Order: sequence, then C-alpha cells, then structure tokens
Amino acid sequence: MTSGSRDLLHGSTCSSPPIACSLGESGPETTGQRQWRFRQLVRCGSTSVTLNTDSEFARFAVGDSGPKQKVGQRQASLAKKKMSRKAKVNQLKWYRLKAKKKMKSPNPEVRIRYKLEKAKRKEEWLIEKLRKYETPRTPEPVHDPEILTEEEKFYLKRTGEKKKNYVPVGRRGVFGGVVLNMHLHWKNHETVKVVCKPCRPGQVYEYADELTRLSKGTVIDIKPNNTIIFYRGKNYVQPKIMSPPDTLSKQKALEKYRYEQSLEHTSQFIEKLETELEDYQKHVALFKKHGATSD
Repeated sequence: MTSGSRDLLHGSTCSSPPIACSLGESGPETTGQRQWRFRQLVRCGSTSVTLNTDSEFARFAVGDSGPKQKVGQRQASLAKKKMSRKAKVNQLKWYRLKAKKKMKSPNPEVRIRYKLEKAKRKEEWLIEKLRKYETPRTPEPVHDPEILTEEEKFYLKRTGEKKKNYVPVGRRGVFGGVVLNMHLHWKNHETVKVVCKPCRPGQVYEYADELTRLSKGTVIDIKPNNTIIFYRGKNYVQPKIMSPPDTLSKQKALEKYRYEQSLEHTSQFIEKLETELEDYQKHVALFKKHGATSD
C-alpha cells in the first residue's frame, strides 16, 4: 500500500495518529518476492479505523479495539451462553435419564452408591436448613433459684398434682408460646404442669432444663409419664415480655421439627446403605476367593 493510499484512507483532518504495525513473512517464496502482512491501527478523535490484511482480503474495522472492546465482547459471549428454557429442560431430562440408568443398573454396587450419594446430599442440605433456626442466646442475669425445704417441696408437689392446669409441649418442642402459657398460668396459680407428649426417652430432662432457663421457674418433680411440675417462686413478678426474644415462633418451631425428623430418617437410611454396601463388598470378595481356590 502506498503513502498516497494511506493518506486517502486516513483523511486530511487527522493529525499524526499512532500507528501499530506488525511485519512478518507469510507463505513460501515461490515468486521470489516476500509477502508482508500488517495490521494498522489509525485513531482519529474518539473513533479508530483498523486495517487488517492477515488474510487474502483487506478488512476494515471501525471502533475501539482496546481492552474495553475485549471486555464488551466477553460480556456479549457470556450473555449468548445463557441457556434457553428448552436447553434447561433438555439438561434436566439428561440428568433424570442418567439417574434412571443408575437406578436400573444390573450392578447392585452402582445402585447402592447412587442412593448413598443422593442421601448424603440431602443430609448436607438439611443441616444447612437447620442452621437458620439456631437462635443466638442473649446474655442473661444470673438466676439464683430459691432454696426449698423438703416440707415445702412435698406440699407443692401434692398441690401441683391435684390442680388441673397444665401446658402441653408437643412435637414443636419448647418455643416462645410455651413460656408465655406458663407465665399466664402463674398469674393465678403457684404451680403448673408441663405435659411433654410425644417425648423421646430422656428428652423430658432437656425440656426441664430449657424451661427453667427461659421461665426462671423451679422444677419440683418429674413424673414417669413425662410430666414436669414447675413452681413460680415466692417472690414471683410477671415479666413485661413473657415470651423470650431468643425463642422460635410457633410456625418456625414446626418447620424446625419437620427438618429434624427428615434429618433423623435420612441419617438412619445412610447407615443402612453403608451396611448394605459393606455386606455386598464382603460377598464379592468371598466369591472371588472361592473362584480362585477352585481354579
């Protein structure tokens, strides 16, 4: 390209633009002449014109070819890579078909391992869900429980057994509403019965400790039928906020219970699958051993 053609391309209004050229040989020297390739960038104001002669034809490009344009091209390529609805459906179908093949595999080890991986993923998901229901305990003043004599304990025990007022603790466990009901009963009665049903073995003692911390009451007796008798105290004053702030609501407590039940069943299922996998591997090893001895 001659200087005259370059001046015609750039125009007479551009003032000494920066030029970037790269020279190199291309192709074999069949005619005895060297063919030079060059890429020339001409900037005029805020617009740049690029002349590219890498291929057989000359190509012109108008626009910024710097890093900004590269970033824009990357963003455009990422936007194009966004999956359509049909592509997502096809991907889900592929995953389901893959899982179906594993479930119907003739190899028992493949089936057991697939179930085990799926159960472990569910267990991790449930643990993450349960972390959202952990309530941080606020620093509380030290509670000094009242010292009762044996005669007073016996009297309060008999009184609590005779009275019919009680607070149920069901599948939700201890939440803010249980403590609120205890304070409402203590407004007119010295004692209140807390009936825990359903209750796992030993869980009634956990409920007793938790309710003692939240209500500041005193445990008089724990019955074999999972019933706790609480005493409000001699100098009892009803608090302004009867439902502690560091407790769950009724709805949140039910959601937590469901996740806990699911986690318990999933953990039992994982143990069962691990036992099945170990038994199968032992069976395969024993079968191979018998086959080797027979040969």
